[in-house]
Parts: sequence; structure tokens; C-alpha cells
Amino acid sequence: MMRFKSALSFLVFLLAATVFAQADDGFIREPLRILLPSDLGTLEALLVRPSGPGRYPLALIAHGSPRSGADRPAMTPLAMLPQALEFARRGWAAVIVMRRGYGKSDGGWAETYGDCGNPNYVAAGTAGAADLKLAAELLAHRPDIDPAHIIAVGVSAGGFATVALTADPPQNLVAAISFAGGRGSLEADHVCGPDRLVGAFAAFGKRSRVPMLWVYAANDHFFAPALAQKLKTAFTAGGGNVDFVSAPAFGSDGHGLFSPAGIPVWTGYVDAFLKLQNLTMREEPLALPQLAVPNALGANGRKAFADYQISAPHKAFAMAPDGSFGWRSGVATAAQAQADALKYCGQHGKSCAVMFVDDAAVR
Repeated sequence: MMRFKSALSFLVFLLAATVFAQADDGFIREPLRILLPSDLGTLEALLVRPSGPGRYPLALIAHGSPRSGADRPAMTPLAMLPQALEFARRGWAAVIVMRRGYGKSDGGWAETYGDCGNPNYVAAGTAGAADLKLAAELLAHRPDIDPAHIIAVGVSAGGFATVALTADPPQNLVAAISFAGGRGSLEADHVCGPDRLVGAFAAFGKRSRVPMLWVYAANDHFFAPALAQKLKTAFTAGGGNVDFVSAPAFGSDGHGLFSPAGIPVWTGYVDAFLKLQNLTMREEPLALPQLAVPNALGANGRKAFADYQISAPHKAFAMAPDGSFGWRSGVATAAQAQADALKYCGQHGKSCAVMFVDDAAVR
């Protein structure tokens, strides 16, 4: 188990780690580096909150894990910025934490569960939860965080880590949400040692008493509905507290429900759960800035532009004078997004120009 070297040294590092803060659209986006114990380095994180002064309750957001380990270093907290903004709109300070071995976080990948034939899911979940607990405990000391109200939100492997976190929670973890939580899906509709995964949920359920919301879609090809029900039964048998939602099919694989495209669906489940827990911070969510839709776009272009606006950075939207367009989102740099948007636009039109980069018009 990770232990603190010095609470003071961690606190000083965390509060001094700000690289920049952006608040020109009503929301602050603040990159953070969270110091790990035992000289392991730091965790990469991104805090998103309303720009107004005051102390905000904390929503700790945990990402999933790609099926290929080679993809872990390319991950970025920006990929979950749209989800974080939905919590910020509702009055939370949302912090996306990249666990050890993901993105630019240090410490080496800690969530291995071993061989597919004999997986140790308890160890994997406990390791992920340790990073989340560390982040919650340190962030609670920030002057803009209300430490009395902390929730955890995770998807897939991050949902599993969130479940594990409720079995050994930080102080004042008042609720937790898991979207399609689980581990061990190496290919569609196949999970390594599903009985071992059920056993891990049973183990965590014996110690978990934090109210939880679990959401699984009918067409989840990572953790199918039948398995999700077994996970719930095992977890609640030991005393785990779950509000379980069987969501309708979403897209081609419901595992992607907790995504920008799923915002109209999953925010309804979240709002209802938070209301049930007396955790509604705002009756009406804050408005998100909206880019002006270019007049030259036709019906297909307007639909694409709406998708662009809710997509994760880095992103760019290019157009030609005749209304042809191309766009790209979710790449490592703004320069790459612009190059790709121009390439896609050029496949349909001439004289393409980049009109938008991330959430701003090109001047």
C-alpha cells in the first residue's frame, strides 16, 4: 500500500503545480501533477470547475483502460473533458486523474491482473483505487475544494477501480458512480476468468457501504448484461449499496455510453442519482459556450458541427467555400487535429481552411 512521506510536502506540491488556468468561457481548466509516494513520480490530472470564486464539491473521474497496453502512454485527460464539463456545469470541481502507467503519469503500470487463465482482479482494482484515494485526499486540501462532499465516477476499468475505492474510501466519499465497470475484456464478448471477476466484486462488496450508481447498457460487448447482473448480486450480497440501471442499447457497443455522444442519456441517470443522495448542487446546469454554426454548412455539415462541439480536444474543423468540411477530434496535439481536418476536407472540396481549433474560432 502507498503511504505518505509528509502530508505537508504533498500539499505544497499540489497547490504549486498549476501550469495554467483558463476561465474565458466560464470554466477553469487547470492541469495538475499529483505527487506519488516513495519517489515514484507524479500523476497527470486535469481539474475543471466553474470559474466563480468559492469552494466546490469534488467529482473524481477515472478513465478506462485500452485493450492494448501499447495505447496507454498516448492517453490524455483531455479525452474526458466533455464528461468533466458536465459535472462542472452541475456545480462540481471535476478532476480527471490518470492512474499510474497511463498517459503522462509515472510510477509504472500498477493494475496488471496477471495471466488470463488465473486473473487477480482484486489486486488490479486495489491498485487503481489507491491512485484515486491518493488524489482525493490531496485535492481535498485545495482552497477551492469543499472536502465534505466527494464523489467518484469511473468507466470500465475506472469504474472497477471506483468500486474498489468504495471498499477503502477516502474521508467524505459520499457517493460513487460506475459506468460499465469491470476488468479482463480482451476482445468482444469475452472476459478472462469471469468467475474471478465476480469474486472480486464480492470481496469489495463486503467492505463497501458508499451509495453507488451502476450503469450497464443492453449491448455492452465488454461486460454483457448477464455478467453485470452477477457482479451486482455478488457485490450486494456482502452489503454493497447499488442503484443498478440497465440502460437501453447505445450505438454499436453500449460500453461507450459514458461518452460525449451519450451525454443526453447518461446525465439523466446521474442527475436522478445525485438528487436521491441530496447531492444536487445546481437546479439548472451552467450553460456551455456555443460556437456559431457557419452559414455555408448544409444539413450534414450542421450535424457534424454539432458532434464536433461536444467532442474531446484536441480537435479542429476545416471548411471549403462551397460548404465541404472535414474535422478531427481526440488527438494528442492541436497541430495534428488541424492537419487531419484539412486532409479530410480536401477529399471533398477545394481551398479548405481551418475554421475552429478546440473550442475557439480561428481569427
